[in-house]
Amino acid sequence: MIEKAYRIYPLKNELVETMTDDDRKDPIISLSKLHLTLGTKASKVNILNGIDLTITKGETVSILGPSGSGKTSLMLVIAGLEHASGGTIMVAGQFLENLSEDDLAIFRRDLIGIVFQSFHLVPTMSALENVAVPLEFAGLEDAFERAQQELTAVGLESRAAHYPSELSGGEQQRVALARALAPRPKILLADEPTGNLDSETGRRIVDLMFERAAERDTTLLLITHDESLADRCSRILQLRDGIIAFDSAPAKRVAE
Repeated sequence: MIEKAYRIYPLKNELVETMTDDDRKDPIISLSKLHLTLGTKASKVNILNGIDLTITKGETVSILGPSGSGKTSLMLVIAGLEHASGGTIMVAGQFLENLSEDDLAIFRRDLIGIVFQSFHLVPTMSALENVAVPLEFAGLEDAFERAQQELTAVGLESRAAHYPSELSGGEQQRVALARALAPRPKILLADEPTGNLDSETGRRIVDLMFERAAERDTTLLLITHDESLADRCSRILQLRDGIIAFDSAPAKRVAE
């Protein structure tokens, strides 16, 4: 395992990449004995129960499982949005348990893109402004130029000045995808990205998501209930009761 594939300098808001050509074989996500327990002493609920998982750079991984199996919780832990109760979490060279809240915010800004089922666009901002938000947070002088390029890449160059209420569901999700990819993250997390869309619009969004991730060699983790969508990934995980019950990677088996 490479302990420092990337180094983050919070004061300069600068990400320095030190990954070599051989690093593709090394894990970009490595979880060891990951536990997540929520609630108070009287009502503790075990969400994740000792998960071990390694994902390499550029993999596309789908996560299947019934509601309550821990899929979204696992994604939130990987994104540093939920604090694990135990275990080791290494993501893009950063050991998340060692990072402060400020460092975690910088980690997400520079390394993680997230697409949610409900879009989560800022209603008072145009499509262009929504996409530019993470770029402005990063202090980029060409934030709006890059945001326009991302909108063009998802086919929305003519809708840049429109507000979310003026866009269809599919258009809003394309804006959300452009926003997630604008900082050029190493990892893209997608939580039921087609859940609020009709089947044809959802198919186009998924095609676009895979295409854009492949262009940038971005590692993709996709949470879905749709097995046909999961089959498009190079690897399939199935969660059950907070454990990985199945992993399609070689030498993995269904948990007993």
